[in-house]
Amino acid sequence: MGEPVYRRVIVKLSGEALAGAEGFGIRQETVDRLSADLVAARALGTSLGVVVGGGNLFRGVEVSARGVSRATGDALGMLATVMNTLVLEAAIERAGAPARTLSALAMPAVCETYSRQQALHHLEKQRIVLLAAGTGNPFFTTDTAAVLRASELGAEAVLKATNVDGVYSADPKKDAGARRFEKLTHRDAIERDLKVMDATAFALARENRIPIIVFSIREPGAIAAVLAGKGRATLVG
Repeated sequence: MGEPVYRRVIVKLSGEALAGAEGFGIRQETVDRLSADLVAARALGTSLGVVVGGGNLFRGVEVSARGVSRATGDALGMLATVMNTLVLEAAIERAGAPARTLSALAMPAVCETYSRQQALHHLEKQRIVLLAAGTGNPFFTTDTAAVLRASELGAEAVLKATNVDGVYSADPKKDAGARRFEKLTHRDAIERDLKVMDATAFALARENRIPIIVFSIREPGAIAAVLAGKGRATLVG
């Protein structure tokens, strides 16, 4: 693959990425493939933090319509991300790389509690750091958590893994005329109301000058390809 473009990144995986074609739950075959991709990316010499969503198990925003407060629903969603990261941690270690889960919600019987110092320590030891429970606060998405952790940990980019090979003007699965962008500014993404990430995440990335690379996770080796500057992706920055 050659020398990586970035030496430290945060990879943002949706919870649905772990579910595979089923769209719900955890598909072990898919988790193993994603873990192999992360281990291959680490082998390039890049230190990796990974933020995982929880939508394959629970979406906090959806339960508010059922009489549960948004804050409680978001807390349940954060717990779903912890379950996902623990499964991913085990798969990464089976694939031959060290990994640690750090949760923004304290649950010391299960995993370490997130702190910037502890995360930096693990990154310096070349462990893949799995960042669970979002920001630890309701009303913030895991997209925003990914950009926040990138800002805190000195990451050079956020790699946003999706089901399509970049950012489009509309959903390419629904609109055959959707236009794919090679490059965008953070301002463009906010003003066009592009749904690939929420506006808070884009605004925080703009403030801290963190590029966001949007790419498809469907192809094996996609993360390493993006790090080597060879993958098909959209650069937002």
